[in-house]
Amino acid sequence: MTDRRLDSNDATAPPDTHDSTTTAPDTHDSTTTAPDTHDSTASTELSRRSRVVRALWQMLRPEQVVLILFLYVVGAVIGVSTGSGGAATLRRDANALIGGGVALLAVAATVHYANEYADYETDARSPAGQFSGGSGGLHQYDLPRSLARVATVATAVAVGPAAVVAWTVGVPPRALALLAVILVGGWQYSLPPLALAWRGAGVPANALLGALLLPVYGAAVVTTPSVVDALFVAPFTVVTGLSLLTTEWPDRAADAAVGKHTLAARLDTATLGRLFRVLAASYVAVVAGVHFLVGFPPLVLAAHVAVLPLLVWAERTYTRRELTPAGVASMVTLAVASGLAWTWTLLESSG
Repeated sequence: MTDRRLDSNDATAPPDTHDSTTTAPDTHDSTTTAPDTHDSTASTELSRRSRVVRALWQMLRPEQVVLILFLYVVGAVIGVSTGSGGAATLRRDANALIGGGVALLAVAATVHYANEYADYETDARSPAGQFSGGSGGLHQYDLPRSLARVATVATAVAVGPAAVVAWTVGVPPRALALLAVILVGGWQYSLPPLALAWRGAGVPANALLGALLLPVYGAAVVTTPSVVDALFVAPFTVVTGLSLLTTEWPDRAADAAVGKHTLAARLDTATLGRLFRVLAASYVAVVAGVHFLVGFPPLVLAAHVAVLPLLVWAERTYTRRELTPAGVASMVTLAVASGLAWTWTLLESSG
């Protein structure tokens, strides 16, 4: 088949379309249609919206939010148990407890999104885990880092109205002040100027915020918190620190590559092992000390003792395996077991 090109000097006139036996195709009857750009654009936009929604949900870290709300309720139970109102206090202050939980949810969301924004480069280099590293949502759904920044700001704005609603339903100012400390501390865990996690202070900061102040906030919503309330959650704070050491370990190379100087990135293996053993021994000492000073209820004491085999397992696998669930298992087990023990104790004492 030859390729015939029309030359500008060609004197041949174009064919007479009226007399030509070759007719143009009837475009009305043609089975070949042009693509519908409107449908294509709509499909692309829907796909992007779906990815954004899924990424936002993943970055929220729902499994951690569930644990946060659980610890909040456990703190309220501990506060009531150490007071004089009994279970009737929780029933009377149910609205305040719900309002305080909603405000806490807004705080948890903005803190988690801030962490996703700060750890964008780290998460690109390390696998996502339920409790270690970031969620990986932005990279998984091929979305820009700015989405985490927008989500951080949007949920931060939501904290204000949520706190006002909490106050109107009975959450006392002392509790809201404590929640503000948790909010600022949570931001400063990841973001400048302190960026605690990037300076090797992430483990103690996270443990104090999430394992000590969080349950005390729950107690402050329904009663006046005391030193006793803080003492009762002190062992859990230590175990949370141990858990955080294990979750930092798999991310050490990625953290070091982007200048995030976590303990796992800064310290050698032998030093990390010694630190873990010191903290594990301090857990036993703290449990014994708190029991001597204020006395754990029997079931609660049993829950703290039951976690010891998991701590031994964590010590045996820490830095020896790249990924080990032992540390997180210790923390979650103690949270659930002690929470159930405190709840049973409260119900039993209330008749």
